[in-house]
Amino acid sequence: MVTIRLAERRLIVVTGKGGVGKTTVTAALGHVLRDRGRRVLLFETDPRESLHHLCGTRPSDGEPVKVADGLWHLSLQPRDEIEALVRSRIRVPFMAAAVAASPAFRHFVDAAPGLKELAALGHVLRLVEGRTGPGVDTVVFDAPATGHGVSLLAAPRLVADVLGEGPAGSLAHEIAAFVGDPAQCAVVVVTLAEEMPVQETIELVAALEARIGRPPDLVVVNQVYPPYSPPRRRGPQGEDLWARRRAINEAEMARLRRHWSGPTAELPLLPHDPGPDLVRGLAALLDPS
Repeated sequence: MVTIRLAERRLIVVTGKGGVGKTTVTAALGHVLRDRGRRVLLFETDPRESLHHLCGTRPSDGEPVKVADGLWHLSLQPRDEIEALVRSRIRVPFMAAAVAASPAFRHFVDAAPGLKELAALGHVLRLVEGRTGPGVDTVVFDAPATGHGVSLLAAPRLVADVLGEGPAGSLAHEIAAFVGDPAQCAVVVVTLAEEMPVQETIELVAALEARIGRPPDLVVVNQVYPPYSPPRRRGPQGEDLWARRRAINEAEMARLRRHWSGPTAELPLLPHDPGPDLVRGLAALLDPS
């Protein structure tokens, strides 16, 4: 199921409410696509750098790190990408350094709508086009949570409309066309089968349709409790918790289905700490073939 829908995309943007396992699903999707013959790079912009823990490697520090044959991860700070662009345009090193370090420039980078998002997506485009990095077919982007994820996808069109023509405007239009093409870019939303994550997912689906004109390609319901089977004899209190959590999961998945009729994948709660074993287990469930 996952392979058929996502295998040929060049960019897969994974978003969802914070704390739902978005980064873990990102890593699992990367393993699925890599096992299907794609050269895959897992991409994040969170300065906390979570992907290397799940991949069992060293931190990225701005450079691609090999996880396995055909699979890498990269953590990139958009501010660094913008500063690199400044240095490429201002050929005098001390002048470029002075501009990048100036409070005015830093304030501009932080305040300019869509600029950091455009820098991150511009780097992704260069990765899949082979202009930088190890040469990959697909980037799986562990995107910011919920509303920020929508802003990431909407930013290129916003910047393109503001800048119009010219070199920067042309770049924004190119990135907007790339992100807006459903044959090249897929959106995956991750949630838990709990009240607040499901509510945010329902709102996120509506926001994606309103702001970028398309629904997600897949909703992943993560950490679902397995079906509860009452024991013949009364067991420990943990069984009561299991039954209650499963009942909540079932109710919330039913509510999600009332608002979302598109493709859905359910991933069970697995008895693994965050790390490579958990990622491999989820990858096998996402693509059991």
